[in-house]
Order: sequence, then C-alpha cells, then structure tokens
Amino acid sequence: MARRRGDTHRLIRWLWTSRRIDARLARLALLPLAGLWSTWMRVRRVVYARQWLPVHDLPLPSVAVGNLTVGGSGKTPIAMWIARYYTGRGLVPGILLRPYGGGDEARVHARALPGAHVVADPDRVAGAERALARGAQVLVLDDAYQRLDIRRDLNVLVMSAETTRAVGWPLPAGPWREGWQALDRADAVVITRKRASREAAEALAADLQRRVRGPVAIAHLGLTRFEGLLTGRSLPPEALAGRRVVAASAIGDPEAFVAQTKATGAAVQVATWKDHHEYRQEDVSWLAHAARRADHLVITEKDAVKLRDCWPADAPEPLVALLDLTWESGGEAFAVALDAVVLPAERL
Repeated sequence: MARRRGDTHRLIRWLWTSRRIDARLARLALLPLAGLWSTWMRVRRVVYARQWLPVHDLPLPSVAVGNLTVGGSGKTPIAMWIARYYTGRGLVPGILLRPYGGGDEARVHARALPGAHVVADPDRVAGAERALARGAQVLVLDDAYQRLDIRRDLNVLVMSAETTRAVGWPLPAGPWREGWQALDRADAVVITRKRASREAAEALAADLQRRVRGPVAIAHLGLTRFEGLLTGRSLPPEALAGRRVVAASAIGDPEAFVAQTKATGAAVQVATWKDHHEYRQEDVSWLAHAARRADHLVITEKDAVKLRDCWPADAPEPLVALLDLTWESGGEAFAVALDAVVLPAERL
C-alpha cells in the first residue's frame, strides 16, 4: 500500500461528535467564538427582515438549495436532481453557485448537466443575469440557504440524517451555521442519508414535519457503481470485495464516502484533504503512487473533475464512486413544489 497520508478530518469529527471529556472541554473553550457566530447570524436575520439592507429580485423563477451545517449534507446532488427534473420538463436550467477553490462543484455540475448553464459568481444577481442571457429559463441556486439578500420562489433546506450524530453547537464548536429556528425560512425540506438508517431519517422527518410548512422528503444517496476516470468502464460495487483500496477525497463529508466504500467488502486505507482542495503536483504524485501499490484508488466525482486532466498516463486509472438518488418518501410532493415554481412562467 502507499505510504500513509491519513484522515485529516479526524480532529473535526472528534470535536463535533465525541462525547468524551476532552472533546467537551475543547468545545467549551470555543464557546465564546460560537457565541459570536450565533449572534452575528441573528443580527443578519434581523437586518434583512427589517429591510435595513436591500433584498434583490432574480429575473427568473428560482429554487435555492442549502443546509444548516457545514458540508456533507448532499445539497449539490439535490441541486443537480432539481436541474435534471426541470430539464425533463423541457426547461433550460441555470445553476448558480459561488466559485470555490478550483471550481470543483461548478465543473461537477457542468459535466453532469451539459444542457444547463452553470455560472459561478459570488454575486448571485449578476450570475442570474448571465444565465438569463445564455438562455436559462429557471434558476437553481446551490448553497444559498443563508443568502438573505435575494428573493427566491422556493427555499429548499437539505438536512443529512447523519447530522443527528453531531453536537448541536454553532460554529466553530459544532457544525451548525444556523440553529433550527432557521426552519421558518424553509418551503421544503429534503433529508438525505448515506450511511444512516432509514429509521433515523424517518424519525428526523417526523420531527421536522411539525416545524415546516411545506413537504418533507427523504432521499437515499447510495453508491451504485464505479466508473474508470479516463475510460469510463463501469464496475459494480461488489467488484471491490476483498481488494486493497485507497479511498481518497477532498470533500466535506469523507466519512460517508469511506463507509460506503468499506461496505463493498474492500480493505480500505483512507486519505483526505480539506474540502475544495486543489490538487498540487505532489498530491497527484502521491495518488498515482497509491494507485500503483493498491488494487484500486477510489475517488469521488468532485475529485474526478480536478484529476481527470492531470492524471499520469503511466498510472492505473482511479475509480470514481457514483451515487444514485432514490426517493424513499415525499418525492412526489417535492416535485409538486418544484412544478409550482415554473407553472406561472409556463402560462405566460
């Protein structure tokens, strides 16, 4: 196997999920910063609610997707599913997002949805105008739940069933950008699960249904197959059983990716980088070395868009883990809410 790099997210998991006394003391030490963060978010809500700062309209029907926690909830797969849904309705979607690092999420959207107009711009209004000029008919805003400066027709909150394992503390003592009081802005909620049980997701849905005015749906993001990074050859998950695998990623929730890879029956070594990491030459060399020493190097779609053009020709190609979204409950009601966004536009 390759020389060990290790799991760089271990410290965060310890801080945000452990009930040990040392983790509790570390969170207490961060309490002043967590209090400042929470106060700042409350002040923002008041400022925009009282219209002390302007709230802008968008030029097209719009759906915003976001979460209450840092990373790993599945908001990007949900945003992609929404864009595909509108494409299936004969509409051209524009996908708006912030430019992160090397633009990995924008490239994931563009590769998965070639008929959509993907615009990475910190100014969502300017991005919306660019999407409109390119021919977009409906807007999907990825990671925009906390954007209080723009109006949207449907505000979709994505919550991971796995977050029930985390402590309920604000950043940085916990993973929460906002508390559950922010549910009052949600027009619909999608609960995602990767490694969590369906029972855990259903329990969370029952709790949220009493707090949210719109539909609450559950979606399973399951590993369905692996695809060669360069050749596109397809392998079923069971093909990794008993094989030596390096699971490498630079994403917000590597734990779910690792758990799904281990579920194939593979012997897994973990290597992680921070979310949105732009791979340098030394990183690519490390990954190529890992691919040569292991039976397989497995990466995520988000990593694949950054590695595809710089992967060494003499190294075994990585396998890209592909997830499939399956609605377990509430999918039809969620689709009705999406239809309501564009029906007024269709009548014009």
